[in-house]
Amino acid sequence: MEAFLVTFGAVAVAEIGDRTQLLALMLAACYRKPWPILAGIVVATLVNHLVAGAVGLLLANWLSPRVLDTVVAISLLAMAGWTLIPDKDDDQVDCSARNVFLATLWIFFMTEIGDKTQIVTTTLAAGYHSLVTVVAGSTLGVLVADAPVVFLGNTFAGRLPLKLIRRFAAAIFAVLGIVFAVKAFTG
Repeated sequence: MEAFLVTFGAVAVAEIGDRTQLLALMLAACYRKPWPILAGIVVATLVNHLVAGAVGLLLANWLSPRVLDTVVAISLLAMAGWTLIPDKDDDQVDCSARNVFLATLWIFFMTEIGDKTQIVTTTLAAGYHSLVTVVAGSTLGVLVADAPVVFLGNTFAGRLPLKLIRRFAAAIFAVLGIVFAVKAFTG
């Protein structure tokens, strides 16, 4: 349960203001069909994070517990720093697609590659040795962060204290990084 809750919380907070959340906003503004957009986001995230989590488990099997905990700690501390850097709205959405679900699935899947939430999923799957629990937490975290954006669009986007949210997310990653670093050096 810890793996699920930690992953859910970390990903939900990290997704706020992230490029994939900005993409969800653009898709909602473009297509104005929230249910197929949300379904595309869920499927894209689930597939992407299953692959990321599987990579994390492979790493966990190849590395000794001490090395793995050190790698996880360093990754999470790096994520803390990366989270403080605001994402740019540089993704362009072609609003001419006829199948909103497939367009969302493809665009969201491709944008999620190398994204913070994917890297966190890889890292936490390795750290907790739990694919299903971590992927469930990360997918639900993305869904909880992106669903309001898809349904409410620009209504509240300008009112969110993104700088404060980024700092909070960075603090979560830093604390998790310290926990894994202590675990690595105390055995």
